[in-house]
Amino acid sequence: MTKISTLNEKINGGDNPLFKELYGSDVAELKVQADRYADLMGEFEKTYGADDVSLFSSPGRTEIGGNHTDHNYGRVLAGAVNLDNIAVAAKNGTNTVRILSAGYPQFEVELSDFQPKENEFYTSTSLVKGIAAKMKENGYEIGGFDACIEGRVPKGSGLSSSASFEVLIGAIFSELFNDGKMDAVENAIIGQWSENNYFGKPCGLMDQTACSVGGLITIDFKDPANPIVKEVDFDFVSTGFSLVITDVGGGHDDPASQAEYASLPTEMKSVAAELGANVLREVTLEQIVEKIPEIRKKTGDRALLRAYHFQGDNARVVKQVEALENNDFRAFLDMVVESGYSSYMYNQNIYDIVHKDEQVVSLGLALSEMVLKGSGAWRVHGGGFGGTIQAFVPQEKLDEYVEVLEHVYGKGTCHKLFIRSKGSIKLDL
Repeated sequence: MTKISTLNEKINGGDNPLFKELYGSDVAELKVQADRYADLMGEFEKTYGADDVSLFSSPGRTEIGGNHTDHNYGRVLAGAVNLDNIAVAAKNGTNTVRILSAGYPQFEVELSDFQPKENEFYTSTSLVKGIAAKMKENGYEIGGFDACIEGRVPKGSGLSSSASFEVLIGAIFSELFNDGKMDAVENAIIGQWSENNYFGKPCGLMDQTACSVGGLITIDFKDPANPIVKEVDFDFVSTGFSLVITDVGGGHDDPASQAEYASLPTEMKSVAAELGANVLREVTLEQIVEKIPEIRKKTGDRALLRAYHFQGDNARVVKQVEALENNDFRAFLDMVVESGYSSYMYNQNIYDIVHKDEQVVSLGLALSEMVLKGSGAWRVHGGGFGGTIQAFVPQEKLDEYVEVLEHVYGKGTCHKLFIRSKGSIKLDL
């Protein structure tokens, strides 16, 4: 814990090595980030009356390979990005967590009642409660703290604002009460567990792992309790391509749309079940094809198509990593496009059939193909059904691409990102 005045001196208007690692080298952007932390520390002091604090940052993530593979114990390729959630936090000596997030009412979580409650589903309260419950079960100390949080990971953007928040809370509990002893992968597993059991969303583990670990990584979830995380040594900056995530909007939180999202892992697992397995990672494409006549009577055709997508994208991740490690960027880009087509045709997570007239992702992909065909790559990003699309854009087409996409989706909807090396951390300035 450090005095706010001392932290501001160490941040030094953004002229700080750690800040440059987190946010890049643009002087104006570093100043913006320094002011952001200063403002949040001022808000903390005004709200809680204390000035001895710790600072935290937790990145969003971009999924680069493996769309909807993690929840069936598959492989993914992902990276932490420079858009993040930050927190100013301090112990408060009570058994209550108090959190004020910018733009939202303050909420409190009592660390005495750990029962999941349906009326708390899809709330930040449920996530904090679930994380605390699981950390306590795993033998970690927990306690009350105060925090002010400000987020630059857009909600519903496909950059995983919820996962970023979860591992941020895990990092705060770990640092304030356990001397930072919890490792990044366990933090991710606990965040996912909370989202599954307390928040009410059957997500996989990719988002939390990418946000918690940081860097460009490939993750193999064959054993989900012990995922294999491997750093991929590749410098995207040297390619002359920009990674652009475009917020195309859309997406719905109504029960019908939530059921659409939940159908993805459920249908994939239903195909696996017909072959005596729990998840698709435990079966082969050949086994599925051999039993298609029997399986389709039980699961329907869409489930089989989604299983076909899983098998293709799961294998594709290995080839994408090999291409990057061999510095074959063109082959990598071709596979990004292949993955996008597979998501569209087979996984069918591009638009919500409940709101079929709203096809914001489909339109964004069409516009991307129009500008980038033969030179770049484009695909759905994240869960789908609205949210974001991803593109790798050559420098000579960057202005044109942004102009075309923002003409449709609005100024500021294109985010030019970079992969940051740090995951969810306490800032040691």
